[in-house]
Amino acid sequence: MIWVESVSPSFRARHDIREADGADRLLHGLERTRARLERTFSRVPRDITVVLHGSRLGLVFTNPLLPLAWALTEPAGRRYVAGWVSASELHVLGPSALESRASPVTGSREMLALAPAALYARRVIAANHPALRAARPHRRVGIELSRAWLIEGGARWLAGQVDHVRPAIARRLREETPLKFPPGVRDAALLGQTVIDLLARARGAQRAADFVCDFAPAHPTASLLQAFEVHSLRQLERAWRNHLCGLAAAS
Repeated sequence: MIWVESVSPSFRARHDIREADGADRLLHGLERTRARLERTFSRVPRDITVVLHGSRLGLVFTNPLLPLAWALTEPAGRRYVAGWVSASELHVLGPSALESRASPVTGSREMLALAPAALYARRVIAANHPALRAARPHRRVGIELSRAWLIEGGARWLAGQVDHVRPAIARRLREETPLKFPPGVRDAALLGQTVIDLLARARGAQRAADFVCDFAPAHPTASLLQAFEVHSLRQLERAWRNHLCGLAAAS
């Protein structure tokens, strides 16, 4: 493998020389995502190094916790955990590996193609949320785990994955593991975005974008009810489950 570097105005990518064309397309996509998020958020990080890995093994070498993340994700959403992001680096499977990871189901290839955008959107959320921005590392990990559905879901919604998630939701609804509301850690990657999508449909995209960067970590349920302008979590859960069924039926 020969590693080379590609650059764009806001990112630089390290990748196998054979991935040069794919890396250029990926950086172009990240630039479009950055420009779009810049219209909504006051802090949109630049100078991010994107490392494109040719295999899952190469990705794991950079973060030994990834196998745990895969194990903690429900099977329907596991293939869409394709990287990780830090303050200055974004590690993700390269375009060829993302293509190979996709299933034959409609929407799978598109969701994986948006994995770099979702990781970058997660970095934008961390930069704009006061509690995440100020938290010490161990405290931040605690917030990210306990509010995984919101942070992970918000990032994937901002990246546009929800437009392609219907078949994966249909598969999840056929699995025996019961659903929780809000979604638990195991469903954060797949179903977290559907809560944000429901909020966008009910109260508008701007309200949804504001919510993912302004929730109160100590009072997530109260923040959720306030965002939706409802008083009953049970009522909200029914609306969410109906939304899931509607998305699955349209797949």
